[in-house]
Amino acid sequence: MVEIYCVNNNKKVFVSEGTNLFEVIRQADLSVMQEQILGAYVNNKVQNMYYNLFSPKRVEFITLNNANGRRMYAFSLMFVMYRAVKELFPQGELRIEHSLSEGYYTEVQNVSMQPDEMVTKLKNRMLELIAADIKFDRKIEESANAAVLFDAVGMKEKAELVRERQKIYTKVDCLGETINSFFFELVPSTSYLKEFDLKAFNRGMILVMPNSKKVSATRDNSKLFSVFQEHKHWIEILQTPYVKDLNADIVKGLSSQKRIIQISEALHEKKYVEIADSINRKRNEIKFVFLAGPSSSGKTTSCRRIATQLAVLGFDPLEISLDDYFVDREFTPKDKDGNLDFEALDALDLRFFNSQMQDLLAGKEIRLPKFDFYTGKRGDSQTCLQMKENSILIIEGIHALNPKLSHGIERKHKYNVFVSALTQIAIDRHNLISTSDNRLLRRIVRDNNFRGYSAEETISRWQSVRDGEEKHIFPFQENADSIFNSSLLYEISVLKPFVEPLLANVPQKSLSYAEARRLQNFLSLFKPINNGEFIPPTSIMREFLGGSSFDY
Repeated sequence: MVEIYCVNNNKKVFVSEGTNLFEVIRQADLSVMQEQILGAYVNNKVQNMYYNLFSPKRVEFITLNNANGRRMYAFSLMFVMYRAVKELFPQGELRIEHSLSEGYYTEVQNVSMQPDEMVTKLKNRMLELIAADIKFDRKIEESANAAVLFDAVGMKEKAELVRERQKIYTKVDCLGETINSFFFELVPSTSYLKEFDLKAFNRGMILVMPNSKKVSATRDNSKLFSVFQEHKHWIEILQTPYVKDLNADIVKGLSSQKRIIQISEALHEKKYVEIADSINRKRNEIKFVFLAGPSSSGKTTSCRRIATQLAVLGFDPLEISLDDYFVDREFTPKDKDGNLDFEALDALDLRFFNSQMQDLLAGKEIRLPKFDFYTGKRGDSQTCLQMKENSILIIEGIHALNPKLSHGIERKHKYNVFVSALTQIAIDRHNLISTSDNRLLRRIVRDNNFRGYSAEETISRWQSVRDGEEKHIFPFQENADSIFNSSLLYEISVLKPFVEPLLANVPQKSLSYAEARRLQNFLSLFKPINNGEFIPPTSIMREFLGGSSFDY
């Protein structure tokens, strides 16, 4: 018998050696859990329910309320969708393009059919497959054989990546006779996937995930979608839609790496110029540029580079940090757990902020506040501001696009910019790269370089950061006049040599271990760029790596 400690109800149970996790659920009497169990952390590693137990383990079962539970659900649902496409449209090619707030935007190429009609057919077939309760199985194949299997079903980029990695064995996922490969664990069977939706959108569909309690309701995606499409065009320019294409360019040597970096940076510069030009076209009206974005999206560098482009156009750009408008700590609102909530809008003195902005518009001189994070008090700084005819204020903060922040300023005087790292390159046509993963890698490197935090500490805080973004930032992204995609094609390959040693130091006993291990597996797909000398000092990457020509 094997001793298992079940975290969910603090019970120790004994199961027969070699049995799987379903037996632990039975023995620990967890069948009464309100949420459906999808998988588990076993010694802080994510495992599917068929994982066999041969030695004492610490087990924590996970549901849709867990980030990794949602990943398991999403990839499993994508597999069902892939099988439905292959059955209904044998000539069709499913592409999981990118995430949107509700789920994932997908297209079925090589099929002439209106999206509404395709949605009806696909959804009905997916529901039939889910009702059939088909098991998700995973086989271990010799990599050479796995590559042949993927080639045979038209997954050329997947086959090339298998050959490139030069591993002896490769995992092949099976849903009946249908094969694929997803870079995460899957739920036990199709019957676990009853909650989903499929909606026609643009030229394709949105595969809608069930709502998490922490995620806001449906929001408009039109502006964000247009930015994804724009970045898709950039990727086509560079001819690198998949990781294997990027890797192929990297192994060609320094000249090829230099080209990737230069073109990526030039595309960023082009977008900064476009934003500045857009502001300039209304220079007689626009007096404030409000800039917001999630953690590690490159907001500070974007502020500096937009300010530089505005200066080229004859503006006198002045920067203001919303952090200096915090109320004194004794007046800071509290969250549901009774902790000080510094991310709440009411943590800022909105009345004072709007009063100062009105004074600036009226031509009056103001003294900027300065918040002392040590004492928790706000006082006056030594900086006085008075707007000239060509002055423009750039205001950065998580609430910058929330209309309530600047309610005292007429909309015509405001220009809103939303910054986020919206990754477009994919592992393959069915395995996309999460935009939040991109930002988490940036943050791990930055926190270690400039804040003294370990990868373990950064990962442990990440879900709280993400929850705050969902509440305070993403609901207002469609208020933006411009959305700037701060991701760079080459950045994961540049971050890899920096972040891998940090992830390797996360101990297995840590609750951050599962995420560190997942990120290590993800990074193993990328060839590294070890020479970063071609990255310019004004690049967003310098905000995280160091060596920037801007002051932070």
